[in-house]
Amino acid sequence: MITEKTKAQPLDGAVVAARIKDEVAGQVEAMAQTRDYRPCLAAVRVGDDPASAVYVRNKIKACEEVGIRSEHHALPESTTTEELLNLVNSLNVRDDVDGILTQLPLPRGIDETTIIEAIDPSKDVDGFHPINAGKLAMGRPVFVPCTPAGIIELLDFNAIEIRGLNACVVGRSQIVGRPMAQLLLQRDATVTICHSRTRDLAAGTREADLLVVAIGRAGMIGREHIKPGAIVVDVGMNKISEEQEVHALFGDAAEKRLEVVAKRGYTLVGDVHPAEASEVAGMLTPVPGGVGLLTVAMLMKNTLKAATLKHGLNP
Repeated sequence: MITEKTKAQPLDGAVVAARIKDEVAGQVEAMAQTRDYRPCLAAVRVGDDPASAVYVRNKIKACEEVGIRSEHHALPESTTTEELLNLVNSLNVRDDVDGILTQLPLPRGIDETTIIEAIDPSKDVDGFHPINAGKLAMGRPVFVPCTPAGIIELLDFNAIEIRGLNACVVGRSQIVGRPMAQLLLQRDATVTICHSRTRDLAAGTREADLLVVAIGRAGMIGREHIKPGAIVVDVGMNKISEEQEVHALFGDAAEKRLEVVAKRGYTLVGDVHPAEASEVAGMLTPVPGGVGLLTVAMLMKNTLKAATLKHGLNP
């Protein structure tokens, strides 16, 4: 662990994501050459949420980069649960579709749980289906949610030994927090989960050698929450635009961030206070450039795995 008072070493997600995508691209091309087959990912988006549109576009672009075929099913806001179920069921029975993702959140009026449970578990490349969640909990994972899986890849790439660490996960969502805790436990970490109802959050997080934060509140985790020298993984992705808030969160780096605000209307910050964390942590993921890129890369890896398992098409 790093204990000197120096700026935290960045954990660069871009490098790891590029390596994962390169490996997937090589295996996809080998599968195409030897088996005459390319995996196919069907992405379903309902409504006009701008963030969802960007996320789906990034996933389709990643498919193009690694040679995976993709379909984008963009449905109107008025889509009913029944209509969406009909689309999911049609994708379930198609042999040429290996992975299905429904971009969350879905509009009000559509039951997300019903849709997630309708996806064929063998095509559930997001890893959200109860069968896949159950297998992960039993230590027999097939498809692991992409963000936690990407974090493990990031730690392994940086030769961070998980075994024996005191780890704390802040957040208990089915997408990040709970599966992250399961993966760390399976790698022999001692795991604590904190959340919005934890009475003394700092008391829990300060004990962590490895702190994974996915709570959805901009800059919530500050220096008082971080053990000196800890490895801090920031899963958050929040937009801010107020000059005062940018200065408060970014300190010396605020001017560069304000230039981004002037161009885009906002800048991104995670759930960890970047200026304070960089003075205390030993290692820290940047936002952007950290976990987000890994999520998309692991989606490509899961889609390749789905095709391999479904068709027995080892490249």
